[in-house]
Amino acid sequence: MRGKRFNILVTGANGQLGRCIRDASEGSAHRYIFSDVNDVPGLETLSLDITDQAAARLVTESESVDIIINCAGFTNVDKAETETVFADLLNREAVANLAVCAKSRDALLIHISTDYIFSGNDCEPIAEDATPAPLGVYGATKLAGEKAILDSGCRHIIIRTAWLYSKYGRNFVKTIIGLSEQRPEITVVSDQIGTPTRAEDLAAFIVGLIEKGQDTEEGIYNYTGEGVASWYDFAHEICTVRGSACKVLPCSSEDYPTAARRPHYSVLDKSLVKKTFGIELPHWTETLKTCLETL
Repeated sequence: MRGKRFNILVTGANGQLGRCIRDASEGSAHRYIFSDVNDVPGLETLSLDITDQAAARLVTESESVDIIINCAGFTNVDKAETETVFADLLNREAVANLAVCAKSRDALLIHISTDYIFSGNDCEPIAEDATPAPLGVYGATKLAGEKAILDSGCRHIIIRTAWLYSKYGRNFVKTIIGLSEQRPEITVVSDQIGTPTRAEDLAAFIVGLIEKGQDTEEGIYNYTGEGVASWYDFAHEICTVRGSACKVLPCSSEDYPTAARRPHYSVLDKSLVKKTFGIELPHWTETLKTCLETL
């Protein structure tokens, strides 16, 4: 398939990762079709509701789609606990729709999943073949989306990532910046451990594997920044790099109750993605500095 000019459908193209895919694909010889249910002024967007299988099939057939990059999903972890039907619709049923479309065209489905499919009860980096055990609705529906892809038999690359942030949309980095400018001190949980991931880096990886002809390397992969951090560490580094006078204080998850339980430890093992695609992953502290420079 190398040398072919692909028609690439990006769903959720006006979300955080989707916007980064837009940027990363500029200048590509392939044809990118950016779709979403929401319009953003100045961005060319094909209106597509992926929860409607007929609509998804119509677009994939009429546009002769070769690759689908699914950046859409219900990502509000706490709201998923009460909006269970909507979370399942976006994270499972819509994914199943795309998988059916991909299978019918022998297209590749690149799907974004999450570290929250794991319980986080252990304290070692989690490999792709570890047994999932989600703690909440968000993780359970994302896991169901993965299963729908596997059950469909479509060609697929599932990428599990974590703690995404970027210059676009709402995310932890922007929240901490806003709070640090309003308050003399903030309190952040220190007993949830993972790895921050800059969405621009993930987008560059996804576009890059297509550009390099590595789209035949099907399977499930972990992709995050390198290193380990708690949310407290993450917030502290944000304020330190910005030279903020705001004091960041640690607390336990019990001190900051939320609707959904989070994994205690969800650091993902990236050995497979590095070996398969021949890449090195940047440390989260370095990519954070790059992001903060753009903000």
